[in-house]
Amino acid sequence: MYKNHLNLAIVDDHPMILEGLKSLLQQETNFQIFSFTKGSAVLDFIKENRIDVLLLDIVLSDGNGLDFCKIIKQQSPQTIVIGISNQAERSIIFRFLENGGNGYILKNADADEIIQCVENAINGGLALSKEVQEIMLRSSLNNFELPRLTKREHQILQAIALGNTSNEIAEKLFISVITVETHRRNLLQKFKAKNMIELVKIATENKLI
Repeated sequence: MYKNHLNLAIVDDHPMILEGLKSLLQQETNFQIFSFTKGSAVLDFIKENRIDVLLLDIVLSDGNGLDFCKIIKQQSPQTIVIGISNQAERSIIFRFLENGGNGYILKNADADEIIQCVENAINGGLALSKEVQEIMLRSSLNNFELPRLTKREHQILQAIALGNTSNEIAEKLFISVITVETHRRNLLQKFKAKNMIELVKIATENKLI
């Protein structure tokens, strides 16, 4: 299938998945295949050996595939690093690619799709499984998971949208200013908003106020 013998490594801490991927790739390609259950082990290996393609799980027992991807690309920029994971969150996929990843495959992809993705990456393309492409094409707003709000949080959110200060909200709802400030912080976290303007914008767009 490939003219040159390439070194491919798989990092996954589930032995069954590791063996399944290994046997699939051995049947279909000429790769020399190495497998690891820890991210740290592949970091050590890459210092002494060439890895052309790396299939990297995101959740590992000794760390995070997003971080390992970044370190590997710094140590060995020519290595093609493809995420292979059950993590289907848009933000995780984007962070992996921002950290230098050459693609992202969900573990529910079939054998042909995995082979095709690896081939795409070797030919200089992005290795994205079909479902990943769909997730990335969705607008971030449509993919935004609305947080569940308590009745009190909803009241405070509405008051913020009306431009009320923390003191005014506290007086209106008969609670302390400190409690209002705590709710404000929690709302920012829940909506992943940088500030109150962004918070109100997200809440309005999603018809919460």
